[in-house]
Amino acid sequence: MNEKSNRASDFRHKEVIDISTGNRLGFMTDIDVDLAKGSINAIIIPGKRRFFGFLPPEEDIVIEWQKIKKIGEDIILVTLGDEN
Repeated sequence: MNEKSNRASDFRHKEVIDISTGNRLGFMTDIDVDLAKGSINAIIIPGKRRFFGFLPPEEDIVIEWQKIKKIGEDIILVTLGDEN
């Protein structure tokens, strides 16, 4: 097969950038899938670790599928606006 695959594992570990602010949000590590509908609801970026892991991490960032603007080879561009 010469075509690129489009597996869920291909989307993991891509850096996510909010194009409305230019902020680097982190790396996507998981997705929220609706198995009944066969659709992706959101991508998930784990919360940042704080104070060398002694404090609990920040909450995960959940980005709804509709807010994804472009998926490239290494980067996912999203628009979150004022909501973070």
